[in-house]
Amino acid sequence: MEFIDLNRYGEIGSNSTFLSIGSFNILIDSGLHPKKLGKDSLPDFNKVQGKTIDLIILTHCHLDHLGSLPIIARNHPEAPILTSLPNLSLAPRMLRNSINVMKRQREEYGMTDYPLYVHRDIDHIKRSIIALPFEKSEFFHKNKDKIEVKLHPSGHVVGASAIEIIYKGKRIVHTGDVLFEAQRTLPGAYLPIGKIDTLFLETTRGATVRAKESTRENEIKQLIDSINEILDQDGTCLIPVFALGRMQELFKIILESMQIGILRKAPVYSTGLGMDICNFFDKISKRTGLVDFDLKILKQLDIKTIDPKLRPGKNIKKKGIYIVSSGMLVERTPSYNVAASLLNTGSNGIFFIGYCDPDTPGGQLIANKEADTFYFNAFDYLSPIRASIKKFDLSGHADRDTLVDYAIQAKPKNIILTHGENEARNWFLVTLNQHLGDSQIIDPEPGRTYPL
Repeated sequence: MEFIDLNRYGEIGSNSTFLSIGSFNILIDSGLHPKKLGKDSLPDFNKVQGKTIDLIILTHCHLDHLGSLPIIARNHPEAPILTSLPNLSLAPRMLRNSINVMKRQREEYGMTDYPLYVHRDIDHIKRSIIALPFEKSEFFHKNKDKIEVKLHPSGHVVGASAIEIIYKGKRIVHTGDVLFEAQRTLPGAYLPIGKIDTLFLETTRGATVRAKESTRENEIKQLIDSINEILDQDGTCLIPVFALGRMQELFKIILESMQIGILRKAPVYSTGLGMDICNFFDKISKRTGLVDFDLKILKQLDIKTIDPKLRPGKNIKKKGIYIVSSGMLVERTPSYNVAASLLNTGSNGIFFIGYCDPDTPGGQLIANKEADTFYFNAFDYLSPIRASIKKFDLSGHADRDTLVDYAIQAKPKNIILTHGENEARNWFLVTLNQHLGDSQIIDPEPGRTYPL
């Protein structure tokens, strides 16, 4: 067995892992890097050029795991794509939105290679997907080899899966992005337990120390209290969210809080892809029961559309709670535009609830919230920082200690660190070596082949 990390930057981004198991070549995920443009955003597919890919397995539908799937599938048209039932509908929707984004970026940045794929590529994916129920084994044969593949719910977002592959009695587990705590819309992860031979372990929160008293419910309470403070001073509150997963959970939190009287009633504004994803969640809920979400939530909240004429530095007239993507204030997204209108007014608040890459505008704003000014590059606008900037821990990723506990019970021969920045990976490398001295802990160099 051997593997290659195809994420050429070795961080959170264009996630993709190539596995060679017996005579099988398997690709796990095929993402796009959110901070890169054009072909620089792709995994390093050159490392598998000339190889036949027998299976492609998709853990979930965030674009850092999904976004380049049409390209690798186009190059390997015979390879079936394995994923969970919800992703059968979510993957095409997310990819079609990605095409639209790339078309806009082509005009904005002169990216002549955009879009990297077209709608017929997505049609091919739809025909290639094999949707697997959770916890049900699927067997594949090649030459005289046989592998067993099983998906387990990883709790990160609807449809998110950990992958278990069994070959000649050996268990290989890839956690994908994982959250063990239950969300409002989704139960927590149910990962395979017991002895694991090779474990691919996400490390997203390796650099984040979580206080023992900082439970998810406590974080929600503090968020609601902070929103009330903004509303009480006649301000507007922006909560940047990921369109897939976090937006829908927050809608439920806001509605429940208003219904039981702990959150002041106020207009709620939203727009874009996340609103469309709500329709998919409703259908997935009715068809599979794998997510807890109903379109009645939107009607009860009476979601309003955002004023399209927002201007940087000019405070928003329609006050209330704005729940919009992107979660990291990526340039030219609705949350970025709203933030540019809110930041210079002291009665407003911008509250982050999930992971924020330090190199994104959201990450930069959090890091520099005590500074005097913040520069909105897309608008060439230097804003005074007067609004309240806060971060709450409602991440869709497991905290580091819980992941270490999971690895300890599995006692793997090999642990491969994935999906984390350098500081996060280093923490896991040191900590796992302390607890699992007999295990081989690998922080893989991108593009290098590792025998196991």
